[in-house]
Amino acid sequence: MPHEPQWHDHRAAVSRRELLGRCGMGFGMLGLTGVLAADDRIGGTSAGLNVGAPGSMNPMAPRKPHFSGKAKQVVHLFMNGGPSHLDTFDPKPMLLKYHGKTLPGPTFRTERKTGAALGSPFRFKKYGASGIEVSELFAQTAQRHVDDLCVIRSMYADVPNHEPSLMLMNCGDGRLQRPSMGSWITYGLGSENQNLPGFIAMCPGGYPVVATQNWRSAFLPGAYQGTYIDTKHTEIEKLIENIGNNVSTPNEQRQQLDLVRALNDRHAALRAHEPALEARIQSFELAYRMQDEAAEAFDISREPGSMLALYGTGTQARQLLITRRLLERGVRFIQVWSGAGQPWDDHENIVTHHRELAAEWDQAIAAFLTDLKQRGLLDQVLVIWGGEFGRTPVAELPALSGRDHNHYGFSMWLAGGGARGGHIHGATDELGFTASVDKVHVHDLHATILHLLGFDHEKLTYRYAGRDFRLTDVHGRVVKEVVS
Repeated sequence: MPHEPQWHDHRAAVSRRELLGRCGMGFGMLGLTGVLAADDRIGGTSAGLNVGAPGSMNPMAPRKPHFSGKAKQVVHLFMNGGPSHLDTFDPKPMLLKYHGKTLPGPTFRTERKTGAALGSPFRFKKYGASGIEVSELFAQTAQRHVDDLCVIRSMYADVPNHEPSLMLMNCGDGRLQRPSMGSWITYGLGSENQNLPGFIAMCPGGYPVVATQNWRSAFLPGAYQGTYIDTKHTEIEKLIENIGNNVSTPNEQRQQLDLVRALNDRHAALRAHEPALEARIQSFELAYRMQDEAAEAFDISREPGSMLALYGTGTQARQLLITRRLLERGVRFIQVWSGAGQPWDDHENIVTHHRELAAEWDQAIAAFLTDLKQRGLLDQVLVIWGGEFGRTPVAELPALSGRDHNHYGFSMWLAGGGARGGHIHGATDELGFTASVDKVHVHDLHATILHLLGFDHEKLTYRYAGRDFRLTDVHGRVVKEVVS
C-alpha cells in the first residue's frame, strides 16, 4: 500500500512559503538557491568576499576584503552634537578681525537666527613637524600626535539638523532605514574574536539622539548590529547587564543552551531561511561565550597604575582604555560617544561648554594614540574623530555666546590605519562657513574608510528588496590624498 501521510505529525505540515515552493514554483526555488549561495547561507560567497569555509553558518567568521587594506579595525570617536571646527581644528584669523561685526559679502542660510561674527576665544598654535594649527582645547593631542593626524577641513553634509545628519554620518542615509557603518564593516570582515561582539557602541548615560538607529543592522543580518554599553557604570555587573549567572553552573547553562539551540534548529529546518531566527541563535551563543571574556575585557582595574595615570580620570578616559583592551582582543569596530543627547550642541556659552567637553577628551585621546603606537596597533587601527556637522562663524541670537549648526563645512580627523599623518586636506572659506577647497562629502568619507580597510565601496553590497545596497548608496569617491 502507498505510504499514508501522517497529518498529525508536525513535520508533514508545510507553510505557505513551502507550499508555493513545491507547487509550480520549482524553478523559482532553484533561483533562490543561487541567492542563498551568494549570501553564504549555503556556503557560497557574498559581495565578492571570501566568506570562509564552505557551509559556514557563522556570520562573524573572519573574512578577507577585496584587496589588502592597511586598516584592520576601526575606532570612531563620535563627538555628537556638532563640535565647532572654528574652535578646534580650523583656525580663522579673519573671524577675529570681524568679531562683533556684520560679515561682508554673501552669507549662508542658518537654521536659527544669527547675528555678528564670533571670533574664536581659544588660542591656536602650530605643532609638530607638519606645523598643523590646533586650538588649545586639544593641546595635548596636538603636542603628542599632530603628525599622526590627517585633518580634513572640508567636510560637508546635507542638512543642519541632528537626526538626519547623525543618520547620514552613521548609516549613509539621512532618511531611510539603512545599516550602520559598523554593521557594514563587520559584515565585510567578520570578527577576530568569537567571544565578544564584533561591533560595540559605548555611550555613557543612555542613548544619544535617535538611539539605537545609530548602530542598527537594518536589513543586514541581526548579528551585525552594534552592542550597546552604558559606560557611565564602573561595576562590571552594571556595565554589562546579565553578564553573570548566580543560579546555574556553566555546565547547566550549556545544557540549557544546547536544548534551546536544538529547538531553534528544528524550527529553522522546517522553514525557509529566517534571518531573525539565525540572529537569535547567534545572540544566545555569544551571550554564553561572553561571560568570562567580556568581564575580563571591560575590567580596567587589571591595568597598571602607570597606564591609568596616562589616560587620566573620568568617563572618556575609562571608555578609551576599555577600547584599547577590546582592540587587543580582536573587536572589529568600536564607536565611542561623548554621551547621551547632544553634548557638543553649544548654541550658547560655547566657551565654557566646549572647554569642559574637550578637557574630558584631550588627555584621554593623546594617551590612547600613544598607547596604540607603543603596542604597534596604530598601523592597523583607523581612528576617526568628529561629529555630525560643525558650527557657524556667526553668533546665535539672542545670547550671542554660541554657534548654530553648520553642515556646509566642518572638520574631522583620521589617524592610523593607513591615513596620511601630518596632513591637512581641503579648506573652508576664510570665515569658515562652507567647504571651498577639495570638498569631502560624508559619502566620500565612507568610501575612503572602506578603501583603507581593503574594500571597493561599490562592490561591498547586500541584496535586499530586489537591489544591491551599499553604505555609500550611489555616491562616494575615495579621497586618495588622505591615504598614505
